[in-house]
Amino acid sequence: AADRRHAPGGALVTTAPPTVGAGELRAALRGHASGVAVLTAATPDGPAGVTITSFTSVSAEPALVSFALAGTSSTWARIKGCRRFGIQLLGAGQREVAERFAARGVDRFAPPTRWHTGPHGVPLLDDCVAWLVGARHRQLTLGDHELIVCVVEHVRIGAPGGGLVHLHGGLHAAPGSPAVPGGRQG
Repeated sequence: AADRRHAPGGALVTTAPPTVGAGELRAALRGHASGVAVLTAATPDGPAGVTITSFTSVSAEPALVSFALAGTSSTWARIKGCRRFGIQLLGAGQREVAERFAARGVDRFAPPTRWHTGPHGVPLLDDCVAWLVGARHRQLTLGDHELIVCVVEHVRIGAPGGGLVHLHGGLHAAPGSPAVPGGRQG
């Protein structure tokens, strides 16, 4: 059981019991398919974005979604002060987009990336299955990650098609998605 005590000032401090190692957890979760999305934000230094698999719906009423990023992420360092975020749900043919936004040391918004400015100045990628723009509602530091809950302010549905998932360390068309030769963006 977790150890719970009060810190000076009355804040509740919870110390978690020992857990399995990170490698063991990753090995167990490799067979669990996760939807692939790209998180974007407008920063004073220009657009920022990163591929995420931690996106999830939290509530329909009110419309809340969440994502988590490592506190040590270079993207987190750039977007941690942002109020609004874009979440692009990637289609089965957007494997290259997911790989570009996961790569280090590249300008993710340079060509061949196609994008436009959306509501509230949030950068949005072209040709996605769906787009959400949300405002930060809550933030929690959990372990080595920051969990952000957003109030969804705008939604736009793209062309019909299947999604992209991360499974067994690779990117794949979601089951039931039309086959995409070579997994390339159309």
